[in-house]
Amino acid sequence: MDKPSSGNVGRSRGRASSSHGQGDAARGRRHHTAQGGPGGPSGPGGPGGSASAGTAPPSMGGQRPMGMARGSSIMKAPAPTSHPQQRPPAPTALGRATTHRDVPVAEAAGGAVVKEDNRGAVRGKRVIPDLVHSRPQDLVTKCGKIGAKVPVQANYFRILKKPHWSIHQYRVDFRPDVDLIRLRRAYLGQHKAILGGFIFDGTVLFSTNHFTDQSEQKELLTKNREGETIQIILKHVGIVDVTDAQQIQVLNLILRRSMEGLKLQLVGRNFFDPRAKVNVDSFQMEIWPGYQTSIRQHEQDILLCAEITHKVMRTQTVYNILTQCLRDSGDYQADFKRQVVGSIVLTDYNNKTYRVDDVDFQSSPSSKFSTRDGEISYVQYYKQRYNLPIRDERQPLLISRPTEKNIRGGQDEFIMLVPELCRATGLTDAMRSNFKLMRAMGEHTRLNPNRRIERLRAFNTRLQNSSESMDVLALWNMQLDRHLVEIPGRILPSEKIVFGNQATVVCDANADWSRDMRNKTMFSHVDIKRWYVIVPKRSLREVQEFVKCCIRAAASMRMHISEPRYEEMPDDRNGSYATAIDRTTAQDPQILMLVLPNSNEEKYSCIKKKCCVDRPVPSQVVTLRVIAPRGDKASGLMSIATKVIIQMNAKLMGAPWMIDLPLSGLMTVGFDVCHSAKERNKSYGALVATMDIKQSTKYFSAVTQHLKGQELSNEITMNMTCALKSYRAVHGTLPARILFYRDGVGDGQLHQVVKTEVQFLKKKLDEIYRSAGVENGCRLAFIVVSKRINTRYFVNGRNPDPGTVVDDIITLPERYDFFLVSQSVRQGTVSPTSYNVIHDTMGMSADRIQILTYKMTHLYYNWSGTLRVPAVCQYAHKLAFLVAESIHRCPSNVLENQLYFL
Repeated sequence: MDKPSSGNVGRSRGRASSSHGQGDAARGRRHHTAQGGPGGPSGPGGPGGSASAGTAPPSMGGQRPMGMARGSSIMKAPAPTSHPQQRPPAPTALGRATTHRDVPVAEAAGGAVVKEDNRGAVRGKRVIPDLVHSRPQDLVTKCGKIGAKVPVQANYFRILKKPHWSIHQYRVDFRPDVDLIRLRRAYLGQHKAILGGFIFDGTVLFSTNHFTDQSEQKELLTKNREGETIQIILKHVGIVDVTDAQQIQVLNLILRRSMEGLKLQLVGRNFFDPRAKVNVDSFQMEIWPGYQTSIRQHEQDILLCAEITHKVMRTQTVYNILTQCLRDSGDYQADFKRQVVGSIVLTDYNNKTYRVDDVDFQSSPSSKFSTRDGEISYVQYYKQRYNLPIRDERQPLLISRPTEKNIRGGQDEFIMLVPELCRATGLTDAMRSNFKLMRAMGEHTRLNPNRRIERLRAFNTRLQNSSESMDVLALWNMQLDRHLVEIPGRILPSEKIVFGNQATVVCDANADWSRDMRNKTMFSHVDIKRWYVIVPKRSLREVQEFVKCCIRAAASMRMHISEPRYEEMPDDRNGSYATAIDRTTAQDPQILMLVLPNSNEEKYSCIKKKCCVDRPVPSQVVTLRVIAPRGDKASGLMSIATKVIIQMNAKLMGAPWMIDLPLSGLMTVGFDVCHSAKERNKSYGALVATMDIKQSTKYFSAVTQHLKGQELSNEITMNMTCALKSYRAVHGTLPARILFYRDGVGDGQLHQVVKTEVQFLKKKLDEIYRSAGVENGCRLAFIVVSKRINTRYFVNGRNPDPGTVVDDIITLPERYDFFLVSQSVRQGTVSPTSYNVIHDTMGMSADRIQILTYKMTHLYYNWSGTLRVPAVCQYAHKLAFLVAESIHRCPSNVLENQLYFL
């Protein structure tokens, strides 16, 4: 909702990371309602045995879970055509073992790490995405000089190695040929004294040892069980480049094997320590501490990045969720599926995690599946295998679909899980909105810098004290440094905030100018002469008092607001709001204020659809709980009114404040993507652009819908063309420079962004500029903004000040990149933002790009402080989120020059 930006709300843009991994349960890829295979818990998911091909568990027929009404079955897809031998669940502490890039891992002789057998795959075929080299060859330096120097420590440890250490790649052939990778691995393992540590995928072997002779080929001999001599030929292919994706893959395989020596539990891609769990009994949950780790070549050294993370494990079972749905929901099946599909569950009997892709209400624990010894029910299996009784034999079964990796490895059957034996993980939306729960969690997960540093050092000590972990590194001729990496950082100059009448204030150490807003006029304002307040009749008196506060607050900032007209409604039904909006917009108001009794997503969505699509008009939604507080909270009403007025002014193209910008003719652009919660296959991309903030407070915005995973170059190019038309309409010319910030890009998408989005955009912009007589084309800088990173850095054991930039040591050699902490946080550890300049023809130095980026974090008008990202990125996120969550349609073009989505 259009809530006033109180301290907490505003700070949410720059909140310290609490690292509790709560997103796993609520999010996930789109599920497919399908059932196939034997229906038994194949592979690592549950009961093992040899399932007969094509045998499905018998339908429950008339049976259904106890106390449940008959429900419709899930849609069924064809069963897999083949069913390889299934393996019983391994009683290990590890789940589905994956590498940093989802490569199955197995152990070879001598502590080597080997990729698992991908049955049916082409031998030696590896899908390794190329690294994107964005650092221009003619770039003299990507390190800036401006700012006060400050020593910085980061959550990285150096990997110590010999001066000429490198990873060698060999092709391995067997004569006579050996089909099974497991046998090839075993034969190689017999020569561990020669090979040392190695990674072998069936054809290619990686090692730090160069053990071939001058002919670049080495032959090894071994014998098979029949006594036949097997010749192993290793041919040296070359040395893996330090910026090659293969080296990242190899290094992370080594790290994963080394981490296994800590005896932690693998959940997803991260390791957690259930023995150090914290019980939060009042909310039926446990918090497992853990580590997110990665390793790769950085500027000078190979560095291990270690971040402290947490996993929420609920003590309630999925069956508890089912019974709650039965008790509270009219359509329990739909509600149950909504809560569990896409979530990650933990099965305590084998300490593994699974993603729930569907629910089969036609099957139950009394259903049977086939094994080599005949048919057996799930009830019988769990009793015999784990001595676990199943109390409700009529509960439905959960379906976990095999991943692409499982299918490549021959595990192509669905895994069936019993809700009673599955524990839910992660947080639900209801949990996230529970203030007491989140506060209780934050006490354990929100670590201040000193505590985080202690935990990082403890992690290092734990690795150093694990002989198994150190032996793995030693096999690869590596050692782990005991100290956090130290980096030369810089604090950029504090920004000058400009108010009305050119009054200026230099930001304080927290980059917060909230107090200065009280006695300063806004940089530019729009007087509000025609506006309506739409309110339920029973709340009229309280709302009138709040409006009086708003008028007084506006007057203190030299902004005039006339008395509004009140549109009273008999009730607060959706239809009443829609009718009131139709009636008031016929009078051509500048803005509407709509009052809700409380937060209600359905009403909010109805209002925003009406005001953004059907009857385009800026709207300000407030809740009675906020604007009519009771008791001791009433004293803060004037502060709330001030924030509401600032927000309304910004929606009408006023500017509460401005920054001192030395460049003229600059257009800054932000682009972000938000996935629809209602339609999971749809996403919305939003673009927001400034119209040269040195001369105009207007913005341009546009949203386009696309299918999830769809390439976005056409949409971005089309919307940028419209933005340039809008700029030309304001200034009569095209912008001299365009600074484009692209948010919402993962590392796996970077190649596509560089090769398609940037190339399409550059080509179109050059056409537009040349047609306007600018022969050199457009001067464009395209910067990828990444917030979801594991990098943290500290200054003297505390959070760095806003404006602290790091552009060396922990940056990447193939990138033109830097890290920037632009925001201040009151709790926990501040998270820096990564900026990767993937295209630049603006001709500016690294210093100027860093300073410009920092300046742009000061212009978000919902918070009188800095953000974690440039304001245009946050505006784009707000717009994409509004459309994806509430409107589900593209807004009217009538509003495209206003920040109506604030």
